[in-house]
Amino acid sequence: MMNKTKKRWMQVILTLGVIALGALGMIKLTESRPQIQKQKVASPLLVARTLEVRTASRSVVIKGEGTVKPLQEIDLVPQVDGKVVHMAPSLINGGQFKKGEVLLGIEPEDYRLAVTLAESKVKNSESLLRLAEEEAEVAEEEWSQLYVDDAGKGEEPTALVLKKPQLAAARAKLEADKADLQKALLNLERTRITAPFDGRVEKEDVDMGQYVRPGEKLATIFSTDSAEIAVPLDNESLKWFHVPGFTPGQGPGARAMIRARIAGREGSWEGRVVRAEGKLDEQTRMVRVVVRVDQPYAARPPLAMGLFVTVDIEGRQIPDLAIIPRSALRQGHVVWVVDPEGRLYYRKVEVARIDGDQVQISSGLHTGDQVVVSQLKTVTDGMEVRPMPMKEADPS
Repeated sequence: MMNKTKKRWMQVILTLGVIALGALGMIKLTESRPQIQKQKVASPLLVARTLEVRTASRSVVIKGEGTVKPLQEIDLVPQVDGKVVHMAPSLINGGQFKKGEVLLGIEPEDYRLAVTLAESKVKNSESLLRLAEEEAEVAEEEWSQLYVDDAGKGEEPTALVLKKPQLAAARAKLEADKADLQKALLNLERTRITAPFDGRVEKEDVDMGQYVRPGEKLATIFSTDSAEIAVPLDNESLKWFHVPGFTPGQGPGARAMIRARIAGREGSWEGRVVRAEGKLDEQTRMVRVVVRVDQPYAARPPLAMGLFVTVDIEGRQIPDLAIIPRSALRQGHVVWVVDPEGRLYYRKVEVARIDGDQVQISSGLHTGDQVVVSQLKTVTDGMEVRPMPMKEADPS
């Protein structure tokens, strides 16, 4: 019994000794392990896409849109009635004609006869006038012979004695007959309807042999000498260019470039601002500026009537104008500029004009400045960023 108790105590002592040795070894190992130093991890820099600014002496460009319309457009109507006996080959929809060309002829025979009758009446009236003049001369001579003593006393014959009323009636009859002749000649001339300008036929509504009456609409024609585009612009835009009769200054209006796609090709035409329409649009408060283009049908394809076009109006020259993407402009007309050390700064600029996705800056930027075009969530003045320059043609 005694031996068993001793064995148990020996086992306990040995176990405690092993545990104590293990604990001592762990303490020694822990003390010998090198201390891990705490380090601050640097936060990554924000990436900012930048675009290099290039300033130059440029004109402010005001962009607009409009529809091409003819300067002159009229309805072709007869002034006399009759049957159509002649139609020019150009009198069809889309036909082209020259000024003075006979577009349509009405049967003239009745009007020739009217001229002949009027001419005979004039000759008859001329004969009656000569007869009346001779009778008046004879009457005056007879009175002088019969009343020579009264004439010496200052007595004058009456107008009726000298046949003056008959003479005046004969003269009036001659003038009336001459007026009838002029009217007959005019009606004969009106049987030929001629083109008042170089132009084209918009719509034709007459056929050979058709009987037409005065005032009846036969066709619609328009001039090809000039075309006009009414471009609606906001009131502030007009401070950049000259509109004759509307803005201060003298001389011709601002130059303009008209662009459109027609017949599968991109076309461009030069024009000029000629005036502003009479009043502002009551709904939009816009001013309709009229741009005129001379000889719109001279080139092929032409600047066709009814075509929807874009118009670039050349405004005033600015010495150091910069053009940046719309994405680079922040609220309050501020841009973010990154300096050579990679720090971002706010800069106030003066905006001349915003056109779509482009902003024209008149002051505040210089050639070589790197403006931020990307959208950054948290930005502070003077913060450090990692600039990523991009090409001008980059659409992003």
